[in-house]
Amino acid sequence: RAVAMSVSHSSRLNKLVREQYMRLPQDGRVQVTYVWIDGSGEGVRCKSRTLDKEPKSIEDVPEWNFDGSSTAQAEGSNSDMFLVPVCMFRDPFCLDPNKLVLCEVLKYNRKPAESNLRHTCKKVMDLVKDSHPWFGMEQEYTLLGINGHPYGWPDNGFPGPQGPYYCGVGADKVYGRDIVESHYKACLYAGVKICGTNAEVMPSQWEFQVGPCEGIEMGDHLWMARFILHRVCEDFGVVATLDPKPMTGNWNGAGCHTNYSTEEMRREGGLKHIEAAIEKLSKRHDYHICVYDPRGGRDNSRRLTGHHETSNIFEFSAGVANRGASIRIPRQVGQDGYGYFEDRRPAANCDPYAVTEAIMRTTVLNETGVETKDYADH
Repeated sequence: RAVAMSVSHSSRLNKLVREQYMRLPQDGRVQVTYVWIDGSGEGVRCKSRTLDKEPKSIEDVPEWNFDGSSTAQAEGSNSDMFLVPVCMFRDPFCLDPNKLVLCEVLKYNRKPAESNLRHTCKKVMDLVKDSHPWFGMEQEYTLLGINGHPYGWPDNGFPGPQGPYYCGVGADKVYGRDIVESHYKACLYAGVKICGTNAEVMPSQWEFQVGPCEGIEMGDHLWMARFILHRVCEDFGVVATLDPKPMTGNWNGAGCHTNYSTEEMRREGGLKHIEAAIEKLSKRHDYHICVYDPRGGRDNSRRLTGHHETSNIFEFSAGVANRGASIRIPRQVGQDGYGYFEDRRPAANCDPYAVTEAIMRTTVLNETGVETKDYADH
């Protein structure tokens, strides 16, 4: 009874009836679902349209528009916003030949919307493409019942202390594995570069990893993985929150640890380039904290306390195999002398475009201070 009350009403609709309709032929026409980031910088929205034939590339998907006044992106008196397709995936919900299409949002004057952080990220990634930057991002999230309480937790209390839940197995240690495995399969089907998943330290908290992705692809694939997560959770009637600290007290927060390397870091002797990049990051800590969550660091201040496997938000630190540092060099990388490093500061609700762009600005374009350079004219 408690479990049934914590899921949404729509998840209890008869799914066998739905399957009857989903099996109907489409006569060559294709359903395309346009996905975009809304005015919050965190939420995703979607709507669908019919195309007369299957698009073979992103160029085959037409631009569209939507009411920006209903997504906190425009005023009602001038509300039309443009949806510009940028990345196409297979649709794991409606199946082939249907598509999911990630879009950039442009305003009426065709300038990027305030929450469209892909636009400048793409410019920066084009500038640094000869460095061949690779990223892998570890997306932590927490499953909540429809009542806002962590899924599977006692209605009027707390589960046992952290310890047995990380990478746990067993009904008393993990909650919601069906959701996690469905999300994993859906991402694989879609063509998202998902590379792993595991139960996290707090019960009902999970993580999936996307990568390695080069350049702008990192943000594209993580955003689509997030959209698919929310859609899968919708089917199961629960909520996935990316809040960096969903439960106060002695519980781990949720981050989006970002693994990064350039081509020279991945070569023999690359450790010196890793150390040089970390030195640059150490001098620009405040700037990075500002862009590593949607609220200029306020969300992360609840998480980056120096406890629960985090660094202190006010101090920059780095170390080999140190999960309490801002930057962790994996032990194997320290031994091999080349590879990658992990920035542990980004919050779970960060925009991956903002994070990857900031890392490139600091480590490759050698920007300093809190101001960013406008490369529009270059």
